[in-house]
Amino acid sequence: MPEGPAPAPVTQRLRVRYAKRGRLRFTSHRDISRAVERAVRRAGIPVAFSGGFTPHPKISYAGAAATGVASEAEYLEIGLTETRDPARVRADLDAALPPGLDIVDVVPVRAGRGDAAAKPSAFADRLEASEWRIRLDGVSDDDAAAAVAAFMGAEHIEVERLTKKGRRRFDVRAAVSACELDRRAAEAADAPCAILRMVVRHSTPAVRPDDILTGLRQVADLAPPSPPLVTRLAQGPLDADTGGLADPLDPDREIGLPSGDDAGTARGPVRPQPGDAASADAVSA
Repeated sequence: MPEGPAPAPVTQRLRVRYAKRGRLRFTSHRDISRAVERAVRRAGIPVAFSGGFTPHPKISYAGAAATGVASEAEYLEIGLTETRDPARVRADLDAALPPGLDIVDVVPVRAGRGDAAAKPSAFADRLEASEWRIRLDGVSDDDAAAAVAAFMGAEHIEVERLTKKGRRRFDVRAAVSACELDRRAAEAADAPCAILRMVVRHSTPAVRPDDILTGLRQVADLAPPSPPLVTRLAQGPLDADTGGLADPLDPDREIGLPSGDDAGTARGPVRPQPGDAASADAVSA
């Protein structure tokens, strides 16, 4: 066992929604985590650390988007050794991060029975699906509409991709609960293009936007002349009735005591900070 004092206990957990915009979409997840750790230090946020010979800040991530993909809905959870106002943490952390890596919302984790709500896995379970916007430059609305109709009309569309377990074939059609052409957004774009919006369930293996584009090429020979611009607009619980996504932070917005390793020592409620609207031009920068 390492010698020295035990690490300070977690007295508050915060869940953070952040955006990856513009050129920052090309930043890897590892680089983003390093940037967040540096920003936490610069902002003076009292982050908790793990024990052992190599302590690490207690920051965990859920559902991170791939490198090259912009996102308005990335999430992390941070454990603090002191109680802080979420609105102040949001402002200080946002100011310490580079432009394009922007803090959208910060809410305290609402304490649950047995502190179950504070477990990162409990939050990850809320991320059932993602809403994506895919901009296809040089593709006409008619070609895109025909491809979407063929895709949604198919029962199964299998694609092959190299995964950590080798090459795998899987059905991408089953993961797509909605897909449509956004003609209004295409008309407002700065160049001729088609824009698709789709809701994709999280599955194993994960069905990514590029897998769906592969499926569109298979069923309708849709091949954009330039790389697509992909943005995740939202992720969260999937409403089976409406087909839309709920905000995964909503269950934590009730005012309550901060939760953590030593939640009983904290004093007073914390105030959640409402989030901002998602940017409609996240990938055009």
